[in-house]
Amino acid sequence: MEVGSSDDAQLQAVLSALWSAADVHGCFGQRDCEPEEQDPVPCTVGSLTEFGHLHGQVRLPTGQLVVCGCVAIRGGDECGDWLDFYVPVGALGHAGLAYWDGRPFFRSDVMDEWLAAIGTETFKSASFSLGVIGFEVSGCTDASTLAGRLPQTRDIGYLLPQGNVLHYGAANT
Repeated sequence: MEVGSSDDAQLQAVLSALWSAADVHGCFGQRDCEPEEQDPVPCTVGSLTEFGHLHGQVRLPTGQLVVCGCVAIRGGDECGDWLDFYVPVGALGHAGLAYWDGRPFFRSDVMDEWLAAIGTETFKSASFSLGVIGFEVSGCTDASTLAGRLPQTRDIGYLLPQGNVLHYGAANT
């Protein structure tokens, strides 16, 4: 999600709304320990800064509880910040979701729809400039480049605000 500014308060608002919308269980700073082997950390921009990533567990649309994570890409005043929410492909495989079908990147309509629903719910509590859905898509475009218009041909999904309404354009290639 392109947060739209480099303001810590806005990044915190999107982070909190995202964690709630995804119904993430726990918040942990270490990725090399199981959740029960570490103390939880606050779900804050400060924790993101300290640990680099925040981790928790989320229930996939298939019902499996898997690890998820979040990282902030701080762009400064010129670019603004991005907040990336992800489920590692290894966790998808563990949950029985095929994540490679010969194409050069992961694609799953089930996961795309699920992530779009999380983004839509997040936007209700904390607006953002753009959401992109796909495999390693952070920063592949930005809101100013799209200028309020969804591309006709889409290799990835887009969550594009137009006024106070968030529009979802699913990948269609």
